[in-house]
Amino acid sequence: MAFELDIVQPGEGTANRYLFNDGSYIIGRGPSCHINLNDPGVSERHALLLLSNTTATIQDMHSVNGTFVNGTPIGDIVELSPEAVVQLGDTVLRVFPVSDEEVAEMQQAEEEPAEEESTEEATAADQGAQAAKPEEEEPRPDPMAEVRRQVKEQIQKELIDRLDLKRLTVAGVDRAGLERQATAKIHEIVEQVRSNGKLPAGIDADRLEREVFNEAMRLGPLEDLLADDSVTEIMVNGPHRVYVERRGKLQLTDLQFLDDASVMAVIERIVSPIGRRIDESQPYVDARLADGSRVNAIIPPLALSGPTITIRKFAKKTLTVEDFVNFGTWTYNAAEFMKACVIMRKNIIVAGGTGSGKTTLLNLLSGFIPSSERIVTVEDAAELKLVQPHVVRLEARPPNIEGRGAVTIRDLVKNCLRMRPDRIIVGECRGGEALDMLQAMNTGHDGSLTTVHANSPRDVISRLETMVLMSGMELPSRAIREQIASAVDIIIHESRLSDGSRKVVAISEVTGMEGQQIVMQDIFQFRQTGVDAHGKVAGYFRPTGAIPTFYEHLKSRGLHLDTAIFDPNRQVEVRLEMIGD
Repeated sequence: MAFELDIVQPGEGTANRYLFNDGSYIIGRGPSCHINLNDPGVSERHALLLLSNTTATIQDMHSVNGTFVNGTPIGDIVELSPEAVVQLGDTVLRVFPVSDEEVAEMQQAEEEPAEEESTEEATAADQGAQAAKPEEEEPRPDPMAEVRRQVKEQIQKELIDRLDLKRLTVAGVDRAGLERQATAKIHEIVEQVRSNGKLPAGIDADRLEREVFNEAMRLGPLEDLLADDSVTEIMVNGPHRVYVERRGKLQLTDLQFLDDASVMAVIERIVSPIGRRIDESQPYVDARLADGSRVNAIIPPLALSGPTITIRKFAKKTLTVEDFVNFGTWTYNAAEFMKACVIMRKNIIVAGGTGSGKTTLLNLLSGFIPSSERIVTVEDAAELKLVQPHVVRLEARPPNIEGRGAVTIRDLVKNCLRMRPDRIIVGECRGGEALDMLQAMNTGHDGSLTTVHANSPRDVISRLETMVLMSGMELPSRAIREQIASAVDIIIHESRLSDGSRKVVAISEVTGMEGQQIVMQDIFQFRQTGVDAHGKVAGYFRPTGAIPTFYEHLKSRGLHLDTAIFDPNRQVEVRLEMIGD
């Protein structure tokens, strides 16, 4: 069984017909697509067409303008009937199942005027692999991109003339009111342009209004990506290349900024509200969005490809233990053990590489802290979202334009010791503040939590030694290790694996010193057994059989945890119990 695809592209009055066998075909404007459409309203990778037996389905691939079936936008996979009309941008297509006999007749009809057709064209039609794709390999530029850019520039200039920002600011109009007035003015300008017949054909007025508003008042093309829950990271490499991470994999989008100045304007809108700056004297900055998402920006002359933005999005929904279990990050038993460690005020370090999920896991662990305790958090850019009522949040401050006034993480860690904290949470230790953190852990501030960049639990020890030396204190190696062995109780190591998944790969206990070396034992471990047919990492997360040295102290804290949780041969779910409940 095969399928006939009828495609009508903009400017073509008749349908072009192609034959396709069973398989999956990406439809889009990009040169790597199986079905290539020369339509400015179509995204680089717009939709996925699945053909199997007599069934045809289509799925939108997070395109800018969406995919419509019989005039209705689709969200998930939709099965296509022979009568269904699919619209992508201004291109219309229909899919029909074709029997083997009909295929033979169509091929015979095509072979009759063979002298008028090239062999390459006939072969392409038979295989259905290059439908609607021009012979030239070079991708065609979007013919409407320059027109759209010019129209947007003109509307933005007109908006500035009509919207007197200085007067509105003096009048005390808040941001919400400013955005309402901007929306109304943009709509008014676009309607005038359209009624005068000056809006170029092929430009969608609603999309134009949204893009002008986003670029004038918000974060431009990034707004759609920030609203997309499937996107976990956004990377802007200059104005014309925007990448995203979905399900742990990088993808190039078809979104673009007008120029370097547009990217710079977005960076300014991000850093200004939190009192930070970026310019030639300070050409890089760490910041955060209103929802807590982490932002790093770096500009020329340091960034040779143009202003560069990296945004690590935070989930709108606070993740729970159940979410972590469903994701395969760890098990219920590991969560119950860590809950016991937090309640027992064990000092915990979450370690891992960049993007492994350390801050997200730190957020989850902080949720185990009793609501009756006073918590002080110290961060470079405030990202943690604690649910307890008694939380004091401290954020470091960069130097001003004169190079003065900087307040470092180390300064804040020292200060928070005077704030009567029950718990200290440091977003990340990366320098000399490690010494102050260890001293705090050793002087009555039990139950502290922090994160460290490291490749393994053992590597955490080496990293802490190095960071203590960065403090400028010339301490002997043994003294530093004794501080670490006395201060740190538990190390959780999280990793991002080859398939993009994030997993806790080890939960280790620091048991003390033997000679010159710190002794550790793994309580839980993830063992990778291979990779399945879909490229997913296969393995299991189990206890090692080692029982933590502080297990006997659980009862003195009013807690009970069945020892079966540490038995690798017993697959039972164990719950932490409060004695007397």
